[in-house]
Order: sequence, then C-alpha cells, then structure tokens
Amino acid sequence: MYNLVKSIFQRLYPYGVFRTGKAVYLTFDDGPIPEVTPKVLAILAKYNVKATFFMVGENIDKHPEVFTQVLAAGHTIGNHTYNHLKGWRTPYADYMANVALWEEAFQRHVPHGYPAPESLRFRPPYGKATLRQRRALHRKGYLLIYWDVLTRDYESTRMPEQMLTQIQHETRPGSIINFHDSLKSNERMLAVLPQAIEWLQSQGYELKTL
Repeated sequence: MYNLVKSIFQRLYPYGVFRTGKAVYLTFDDGPIPEVTPKVLAILAKYNVKATFFMVGENIDKHPEVFTQVLAAGHTIGNHTYNHLKGWRTPYADYMANVALWEEAFQRHVPHGYPAPESLRFRPPYGKATLRQRRALHRKGYLLIYWDVLTRDYESTRMPEQMLTQIQHETRPGSIINFHDSLKSNERMLAVLPQAIEWLQSQGYELKTL
C-alpha cells in the first residue's frame, strides 16, 4: 500500500525526480548552519561519501563560511528557495522572485570559478510547489529533486532506530534519502547518519551526488 501511495504521488508531480539510476543519494535540506552542517560534513568525510545539500538562501547569506565548507568538500548544492517558502501558499510571482533571490545569494558567496550548473538543482520546501511553479522552474533549467525515503528526522518523537529501520525497508537502487541539517533534526539525524551510511555501504550501494 505504501509503495502504491508513493507511485500515485509521483505521477501527480510531473517534472519531479523521486528516484534515479542505480546508486543511492543522501540529501540534506535547510542548512547551512554552523551548529549542524560541519558535523554532517565530518561524518560524510569519515565514510568518504558525497551528498547533495538543498540550502536556504537566507542561511547562505548568514553563514557563508559554512556554505563554502560544503563546496570545498566536494558536495553538490541545490536551491531550496531564499526563505523556505511553501509553494502552495505563495503567489507565483513571489515564489519565483524568492527563487531568484537564492540565485543571487549563491552568486554572492560562491568561490570564483565554481561551475554554475550546480545551482540548477531545486527542491521545493515541504515538497510543495504548484504545477505552474514547477513548470517555470523546469523552463529555467532546474532539475526538481524530491525523494522516495523521507526520514522525518525533524519530528521530535522520531527515534534514530525508527529512521534506520525505515531506510533499511524502503531504500532501493536509485533511492533519494531526505535528511535535514537543521536544529530541529540535529541530534536524531547525527545519530542515525553513520548507521545509515554503514548499512548502505554493507549492502553494496554506491552513494553519489545528484
């Protein structure tokens, strides 16, 4: 039943990528923040894993040093709007303007010579964007990245062992796993991340960026 619901949901979201290829992709939303993101980077470095970070533009402006740490470590950056907007509740023009604000923040802080295409990944906050917004993003050249394994690490009642069990049950070749490098998720996400990586590697999955 769960897989059927996911399949129906994905059909309702044209232009979105929920699963791709044969590797597995670790993704992190809502950073960069100094309290959490560097700890994520340390864990990924320990296991020699690269990931994709969907950053909030306002946080890039607030913490450019953490933003550049992520880039320097070889991870991929994606647009998560400037103010973490929920597309369903935001007028079209305002939403697209906020996407453009993110692009400006990226350009303000990206090191000289960094390849621009890395800015063309996009994840709608909450996974919520209208069809018109998604069409416009697609026309701008964005690859809209969703997920097929949502850890819900931002829920205070969610325990690391529950997340690990979910990852073990739901991950398939091509899975995109959604974590958050945020204060809400902090301890729970940091506790499960090494266990998840170790399990994924023990299963022979290649962990790549999007």
